[in-house]
Amino acid sequence: MSRKPASSRDLALWLWRGYLRPHVGLMLLAGLFMLIEGGVIGGVSYMMQPMFDLIFVAGNTDALVWVSLTFFLLFTARGLSSVAQKVLLVRISQNVGAALRLDLLKRLIRQDTAFHQDHPPGYLIQRIQTDVEAVNKVWRAIITGAGRDAVSLVVLLGVAINVDWRWTLVMLIGVPLALAPIAWAQRYIRKKAAQARDLGATLATRLDEIFHGIVPVKLNNLEDYQVRRFTDDTEKFVRSGIRTAFGSAGMTGIIDIMAGLGFMGVLLYGGSQIIDGDKTVGQFMSFFTAIGLAFDPMRRLAAVSGVWQVAAAALERLKGLMEAPIRLVSPENPVAPPKGLPDIALENVSLSYGDAQVLRGLTLHAEAGKTTALVGASGAGKSTVFNLLTRLVDPQAGRVKVGGVNVRDMALTDLRNLFSVVSQEATLFDETLRENILLGRTDVSDAQLQRVLDAAHVSDFLPKLEKGLDTRVGPRGSALSGGQRQRVVIARALLRDTPVLLLDEATSALDAQSEQVVQEALDRLSGGRTTIVIAHRLSTIRNADKIVVMDRGRVVDEGTHDELLARGGLYADLYHLQFQEGRELVDPQGSVALAEHVEQMAAPNPSWLRRLARKVFG
Repeated sequence: MSRKPASSRDLALWLWRGYLRPHVGLMLLAGLFMLIEGGVIGGVSYMMQPMFDLIFVAGNTDALVWVSLTFFLLFTARGLSSVAQKVLLVRISQNVGAALRLDLLKRLIRQDTAFHQDHPPGYLIQRIQTDVEAVNKVWRAIITGAGRDAVSLVVLLGVAINVDWRWTLVMLIGVPLALAPIAWAQRYIRKKAAQARDLGATLATRLDEIFHGIVPVKLNNLEDYQVRRFTDDTEKFVRSGIRTAFGSAGMTGIIDIMAGLGFMGVLLYGGSQIIDGDKTVGQFMSFFTAIGLAFDPMRRLAAVSGVWQVAAAALERLKGLMEAPIRLVSPENPVAPPKGLPDIALENVSLSYGDAQVLRGLTLHAEAGKTTALVGASGAGKSTVFNLLTRLVDPQAGRVKVGGVNVRDMALTDLRNLFSVVSQEATLFDETLRENILLGRTDVSDAQLQRVLDAAHVSDFLPKLEKGLDTRVGPRGSALSGGQRQRVVIARALLRDTPVLLLDEATSALDAQSEQVVQEALDRLSGGRTTIVIAHRLSTIRNADKIVVMDRGRVVDEGTHDELLARGGLYADLYHLQFQEGRELVDPQGSVALAEHVEQMAAPNPSWLRRLARKVFG
C-alpha cells in the first residue's frame, strides 16, 4: 500500500525539530548578516535618485563626495555580511548533514534482515549520501532565500512604493496571473523529482551488483548485457532530470514574463508623467533600479520553491527510513545470559517468510559442549535455525532457548556475544588483516593475537604478505584466497572466545589442501564449545556427537552417523547418493573418506582387496 505523500509543512517541521533547532543561535546570527546584505540592495536603489538628480542633472559637486562614499560603504557592508552569512550557513549545513547521515546509519544498521532484503544496498547508499546532500543544499538555499532575498524584496518594494505607489501596483499587475502556473509547476517538480530519486537508487543498486559480481559478469560474458541494462536506466534517469529542470526553469520563466508585463505597464504609464515634468529622471531611475533589482530575488525565491520540491522528494524518503519501525529490539528488562557452556533448544518453532513456510513446528536439542550437525536438502530450514539463535529473525510461534533462557528475554548484545559464526562466505572488510581480526578491539595483547594466528593457521601465509598483518585484504577480502579468508574468519572467532560456535558450510568452497588446513583450525576452534554445524558434505560431520536430519522445516530423524546409516531413511539416502554421484571423492583428510568407503565395500571380500584399497587410496 502506497503512503500518502507528506506535506511540505510536515517535512520542514521534521527537519527543523530533529536537526536545525540545535543550531538556532548560529542561524540567528547568519540571519542578521542576511538582513544587512538584503537591506544594502534597497539602499543602493534609493541612492539612484540623488545620484541622478543632484549630480548628473543639477551638477552639485558637494553631493558627489558623500554620494560616492555612501555607495562604497553600502557595497563594503554587503561584501562583509555576505561572506559572514555564507560561512555560518556552510558550518551549520555540514554539521546537520553529518548528524542526519549518522542517525540514518544508526537506524538502518539495526534493522532486521527482512528490511535489508527489501531495501538493497544501492538504495540505502543513495539515501544516505545523495539524498542527504540534496536536502542539505536545499535548506541552506531556502534559508538564504527566505532571509536575504525576502529582506531585499521587501526593502526594494518599499523604495518603489516611496517613489510612487501607483507605479508599483502597475508593476505587480502580473503577480495574480502567475500564481496558478507556479502552483502547478511545484506539483510537477515534486513528482518528477521523486521519480528521479527512485531511478538514482536503481542506478546505485545496479552498480553495486555489477562491481560486487564482477567475476560472474566476466565469466558469463555479461558485460554488454549489464551495460545495456545500465544504459536503459540511465536514459530514464536523464529524462526524469530534464523534466524536473523544465519545471524549475518554468517557474523562473513565469516570473520573467510577469516582470516584462509590469515594465511595459510602468513605461506606458510613468513615461508620460516624466515627459510632462510631473516626475524627475532621478525618481524614475530609483524606481526602475528598485524594481529591476526586486525581480532578481523574486526569481531566486521562485527557483527556491522549485528546489524545495526536489528536496521534499528526498526528505520524504529519509523521513520514511528514519521512522521505519525496528522490529527486533532488546527487551526493556533483559535477563542475564547463561553462564558456562549452554545447551540449545528449539521448541515447536514455526516461521514463515510471507506465504512461504520455512519451519513447521521444529523441535531440536543441542547438548552443551557437544557437536550437533544439521543436514538436509536445500530449503530444509538449516540456515534459518542459525538466524533464529542469533535473533536475526523471530519465529511466529514456539520458543528458542540458549542455556534455558529464551533468546527474546536477553539483550541483543548479550545474546550475540554468546556466538561465533564461521560461514562459507567468509566476509571480510576492506581493511588491514589485523583490523579484520581485531574488529576494533584494543584489549588484545600481542601474545594473545599470536596464539590466535597460530591456531587458525593464519601464521602459515603471513610471511607471504608484503606488510604482514598490516596488509589490506581488498574489497570483501578479494586480495586473499578462499582458504586464507576462512582462516582469518576462524582467527576472529577464536579471539571472540564465545561458548557457542555456529559453522555454516565453512569448508564447502575450498580445495582439498585448503580444506584440510581449515578443518584442522575448525576442530581446534570447536573444542570445549557447544557447536552446531550445517553441512552438505556428509563426510565432514561423521564424528559429530549428534546428527539432526531436517526436511521441509521439521526434524525427521536424529542420531549418530552409524545409527542413522543402520536405520536407513533420509540420511542414509543422502549419504549413499553423495557417494554414488562422486561428491565425496576428497575430504579434509585427503581421500580418507573414499578409502574407508572402498574398504567397507571390500568387507565381504578377501583381505588382499582391503590391503589394495588402502595402498591405492593412501
